[in-house]
Amino acid sequence: MTAASELSFFASADGEIAYLDAGTGDPVVLLHAGYIDHRLYAAQTPVLAADHRVLAVDIRGHGWTANATKPFRWADDLADLLRHLDVGPAVVAGVSMGGAIAGDMAIEYPELVRGIVLSGASVSDFQYTHEATRKVVAESRRALESGDIEGWLKVFLGSAAGPFRSPDELDPRILDHLRDMALHTIAKHTPGERNWHVPMTDTWARVPKIDVPVLTVNGSLDSPDLLADAERFARTARDGRSVLVEGTSHFPNLERPEEFNALVLEFLRGL
Repeated sequence: MTAASELSFFASADGEIAYLDAGTGDPVVLLHAGYIDHRLYAAQTPVLAADHRVLAVDIRGHGWTANATKPFRWADDLADLLRHLDVGPAVVAGVSMGGAIAGDMAIEYPELVRGIVLSGASVSDFQYTHEATRKVVAESRRALESGDIEGWLKVFLGSAAGPFRSPDELDPRILDHLRDMALHTIAKHTPGERNWHVPMTDTWARVPKIDVPVLTVNGSLDSPDLLADAERFARTARDGRSVLVEGTSHFPNLERPEEFNALVLEFLRGL
């Protein structure tokens, strides 16, 4: 696991943004899912860093990055970081929330992006329609708002298994890894605090303008509506393709790291 001493920090206009900087070569940015941090990519960072410069970022309010104190957008934070580092254009890859941010980057800052990888994600204003998944999202929100951290954690770990499995069917090491990251990020926040994030809207209308290569990598056992929208994203972008990782759900990079890594490396070689 990464220690805080191994991280670098960028002094943004609203607190420090933490990131792991490893390797040399063409830049690859890794963006984690919600409630966790850059350690999601423990099995990806060293593999990709063998031939690339990897920046595994803690998104605002997560991991070792500062909480927001004023309105912000995910893509703006990342653009500020890349410009500060004089890095780009970069391949931006993300899982879940991180994948949505990758898409936002390609829409808002095309000059900083040379390709995107979305896993367990589509557009950033995606809304679940699958009944079981919507129930999980609502339970998660209620638990967080009431300060029931144990209840929220149970729901969160259940969502990692997807709507068709129980957490008991996942490798317990995956659950422990997610639990450690989630508890670290949740400890940074208090129930009922203001959410300063400003979401992007009407993203589907802008996806056809994305002219960099797009790869969507999704677990076959993830929510059906998310899978459909990820495939739609790949079809709608000018140069996109969609791949399923069988037998996995929302975190194929954790469940099948070697297969996930191979797909990403193949994508990188094709650019």
